[in-house]
Amino acid sequence: MAFAEYEVLIQRDAISVYSFLADGLNLPLWCKDVRSIELLSGAPGAKGSVYQQTIAGPGGRPVACDFQITQVRPGAEIQFQVIAGPAQPRGGYYLSSEGKSTRVRFALESQPKGLMGLVNGAVHQSLKSEVAQLERLKVLLEKQGPEE
Repeated sequence: MAFAEYEVLIQRDAISVYSFLADGLNLPLWCKDVRSIELLSGAPGAKGSVYQQTIAGPGGRPVACDFQITQVRPGAEIQFQVIAGPAQPRGGYYLSSEGKSTRVRFALESQPKGLMGLVNGAVHQSLKSEVAQLERLKVLLEKQGPEE
């Protein structure tokens, strides 16, 4: 199994951060590999909602990476499962208030199957790169300021 997590402290309140993360349509604003995304079913950020997403794969080729929100706790947690694509990790965002700031932890895990199991190191590196994009989220949300 491959696992990675990353954590940042964002100078925004937990509800603002949660609301931004809960709407999967915001992913292209801070996740560099997202090429397109749309809500297929459910309400934005609601448990059971499914997003159809295309990301840049090896060599920049488009890869399906659809996901479903599997668990929500407003202001505190969003969990999801990738349901389409060659790798189908599951993960989540975990938020906690620290004064007027919010600590966000992004964790991903993947159980590579078949031939993907042979490249477990590459899968682990990919997960590490993905969760480290929280730095981009931090910059984006802090630039927006508290009222947006």
